[in-house]
Amino acid sequence: MRMNEFMLSAPPVSRWRELWLLTKPGVVQLIVFCALIGMLLSLPSWPTVGQWHRIILACIGIWLVASSAATINCLLERSIDARMTRTSWRPTARGALPNWQAIFFSAALCLGGCLLLAVFVNELTMWLTLATLIGYALIYTLILKPLTSQNIVIGGASGAMPPVLGWAAVHGSVGLDAFLLFLIIFVWTPPHFWALALYRVEDYRRSGLPMLPVTHGMAYTARHIFLYTIALSIVSVLPVIFGMSSWLYLIAASVLSVIFCIHAYRLWRNYSDQLARKTFRWSLWHLAGVFLALLLDHYFL
Repeated sequence: MRMNEFMLSAPPVSRWRELWLLTKPGVVQLIVFCALIGMLLSLPSWPTVGQWHRIILACIGIWLVASSAATINCLLERSIDARMTRTSWRPTARGALPNWQAIFFSAALCLGGCLLLAVFVNELTMWLTLATLIGYALIYTLILKPLTSQNIVIGGASGAMPPVLGWAAVHGSVGLDAFLLFLIIFVWTPPHFWALALYRVEDYRRSGLPMLPVTHGMAYTARHIFLYTIALSIVSVLPVIFGMSSWLYLIAASVLSVIFCIHAYRLWRNYSDQLARKTFRWSLWHLAGVFLALLLDHYFL
């Protein structure tokens, strides 16, 4: 049976599962988590029932638009994904879905999310979320990622937007505190993705993408991961310096950042794929821990 005949005869449940995979659920969950933290931190006290309604609707809207951006990314990078072991399973890379279905699905997600945010949250959040989609799915994917080894540094601005979106959703504006949350994720992004790129370097070499380990080598990348973790340690204490948080957050952020620096230093001085994987995994714990500490400090001190 030819591939297109198989796709036309595929059961609906299978088709929906393929569409679900296009949304990169794990990544989108982290996006919504960071946006939720931004929403909660923007309030002086625990949300009221009415505020919870807005928060839930905002999370759904951001989730829909973020899922749309992920689907567009999969569609635009389908030929690259097919050459990489890490991404070759994606439905668009395998040809498991017609392109028109992915396009229609993405458009429906984006339209639904934007309408929900504009009607039930506020227009500022809708426009910021749409701008984030354009920054990630188009500017980063089509321009930055294939053209420069600093793609993840510049493109990290889109990935750092979720807490800003959350802040705007509840507070109705964006101030210094929201920028501090943005800055933490912005500086966190390069060491996080470069650690992944190190132990997946052959994948990126086959893909043709100019990721830093491919263009500048493993040692150069590992050194820059360490330098960025030092910068992240400094940035992570800015909420305390500017009065956004207190000693509980300071202790948690300091411990998390020191451990991240230790992982990065060991990676630089004695590289191995195993250390790169450990550094990558710790980066996820670092971000989740920092934002959870911000939340606990905000509501309990």
